[in-house]
Amino acid sequence: MQEERSIESLLDTQQKKLAFFQNLILLAAADGILENDEGRFLLDIGNKLGLAPEDVMPIADNLSVLSFIIPSEGMQKTMELQTLVQMMLEDGKIHDREYALCLDYAHRIGYGKDILNDMIKQLSGGK
Repeated sequence: MQEERSIESLLDTQQKKLAFFQNLILLAAADGILENDEGRFLLDIGNKLGLAPEDVMPIADNLSVLSFIIPSEGMQKTMELQTLVQMMLEDGKIHDREYALCLDYAHRIGYGKDILNDMIKQLSGGK
């Protein structure tokens, strides 16, 4: 049985933390609106990772030229996809652009649409 690992243990360098946070911000900004729930989710994750505003401002300032950073470690890939799906579900709606980005990420880590849809179903409580 695979052991559960925390975000903090998987993201054990500042570079990994910032890459992960960049992926979340890209998804949150995909529909052009940062909802309050999405903002709180980002703040919670940033705090959990120990990121300061000055760490993440370069990401926010350069969103238009940034793209997903795919981690090399398998468990980190899956955890990041789960967190991206949670971000997508945060405002209670699945926007087409957010779904497309999650699907792109899923494909880039070797997962298909069925796995993404199953993950969405699980994380949304089967709704």
